[in-house]
Amino acid sequence: MLKNQIARRRFLQSGMVAAAAGALSGAAPIYAEAVAETGRPSPIRLGLASYTFRNFTRAQLIGFMKQLDLSDLNAKDMKDHLPMDPAAEVQALADYAAAGIKLHAAGVVYFKGDDADMQSKFEYVKRAGVPVMVVGDPTPAMLPGIERRVKEYDLRVAIHNHGPEDKYFPSPFDVLKAVKGMDPRIGCCIDVGHAARAGANLVDAIHAAGPRLYNMHVKDLTSFRDKASQVAVGEGILPFREMFAALIAIRYKGFVDLEYEVHADDPMPGVISSYAYMRGLLTGMGYLAHA
Repeated sequence: MLKNQIARRRFLQSGMVAAAAGALSGAAPIYAEAVAETGRPSPIRLGLASYTFRNFTRAQLIGFMKQLDLSDLNAKDMKDHLPMDPAAEVQALADYAAAGIKLHAAGVVYFKGDDADMQSKFEYVKRAGVPVMVVGDPTPAMLPGIERRVKEYDLRVAIHNHGPEDKYFPSPFDVLKAVKGMDPRIGCCIDVGHAARAGANLVDAIHAAGPRLYNMHVKDLTSFRDKASQVAVGEGILPFREMFAALIAIRYKGFVDLEYEVHADDPMPGVISSYAYMRGLLTGMGYLAHA
């Protein structure tokens, strides 16, 4: 027993002597040195479309965002995420502010076709203090009214393409053709899944939209022909690295919002996987994904 204790003491002493000798001689330490993560601040800003959590309350949505380390939200009038009632909307905005969550867009917003409805929804978005209204399924006849209110309220309108099922705007190219020559504050929200199903080249669409690109809704698919083939980002066939490179090339200033539309009652596994993939992709491109 005593021999073991002496042997152990000599071993420790010899280790300390060796470490001291190494420090005096300038030799590298025998342990790993802590170093900070390297990389450039990411030009891609990741956000969330609240429709992803359409079956959950605002309080639950806020909790999920904290788990995901997200602070940027595209909020929709779904559940109590961003109600159109003025008093309820004020309370929602206060809850988000208290949680450190910033709203960069509202939508998708749908117009019923009458003038009063369109006016009330522009007022709704203006009250929220967000710069972008994402609009779904407008008709060409609505565009003059949208342009008039864009000028009145100084909001950017991002028309959301809805794929082959959309009569007027299946792809971003259809949006761009319709708004050409209109106020530059009218542009696109590219939904990458719907655009791919409409046969659009996503990289080309990003470059074509350029300064008229105001929002991105991202998801992934395993088939360009099947709407039901949606999966977590990174598990499908959409070219995310190339899309991110295109967004960087056009100096896109908006947000890339995950809109995960499957597993509505239990979306978090797919949502977590999607952000892990996108953050990992940005890290691989040399950026600080959380900066």
